Amino acid sequence: MRRHKKALSSWVFNALVGLALTAGVTSSGLAVIETYAFSDPAHESRYQDMIAQLRCLVCQNQNLADSNAELAKDLRERTFEMINAGASDEDIVDFMITRYGDFVLYKPPLRLRTSLLWGGPFAILLIALIVFFFTVQRSRGPKDLDNIDQKAAARLLDKKG
Repeated sequence: MRRHKKALSSWVFNALVGLALTAGVTSSGLAVIETYAFSDPAHESRYQDMIAQLRCLVCQNQNLADSNAELAKDLRERTFEMINAGASDEDIVDFMITRYGDFVLYKPPLRLRTSLLWGGPFAILLIALIVFFFTVQRSRGPKDLDNIDQKAAARLLDKKG
């Protein structure tokens, strides 16, 4: 009886995992990447470049070209419309920055308000090195003092003796 229960629970677990995997494959397999008709191949090239350098604000680790988030789809459509309307790359970037901030760019410009993005990793590294240095010094400190105290005690004993 116990063996049958274990086999049944194992079968149910495998079936649920299989369903979950199938649902994940199906949902990602059915994801539609929109296609746009460009009148000029140069416009299509600009479009591809623009959506590759703009960050998806929902996913944050993907660019607009790789993301299936609804906001990314809207931003791709907006980029397409702006390119067809004759906007320059700078106009598109300015629009995105005005609306969503510097974080929308994978390579944000160095400004006062983005200084934390650029300097933050170095500041964290510096703090870690300082903590490491003081930890090493503290762990070595008492041993050196013990040696000094022992030498001083030995000198005092030598003077008395």
